Amino acid sequence: VQLVESGGGLVQPGGSLRLSCAASGFTFSRYDMFWVRQAPGKALEWVSTIRASGFPRSYTNSVQGRFTISRDNARNTLYLQMNSLKTEDTAVYYCARDLRVLTGAAKLSGQGTQVTVSS
Repeated sequence: VQLVESGGGLVQPGGSLRLSCAASGFTFSRYDMFWVRQAPGKALEWVSTIRASGFPRSYTNSVQGRFTISRDNARNTLYLQMNSLKTEDTAVYYCARDLRVLTGAAKLSGQGTQVTVSS
């Protein structure tokens, strides 16, 4: 299993970024996928879920209405469109296929991509 995140960077509050996650080593289209993030000094936090078929999608309350998760099963790629970014969105963002990464029962497969929201 390999997951490679990209698309992070430095953005001002109110700005936008689109994260991508390239998946390989498994049948991507058969798995629900997740975005999680880790802010400095804090634990991993669930951000969003998308089912294998593309629907339904769910979001943590703090990003609802600002972030959109999507996937392209033909390209084995997961996306996270982030709009109206806030300073509290600053974190390393990871994609995952196993939400047990939140408890440590599963390991993150990628290196993550840094998102910094700052003026």
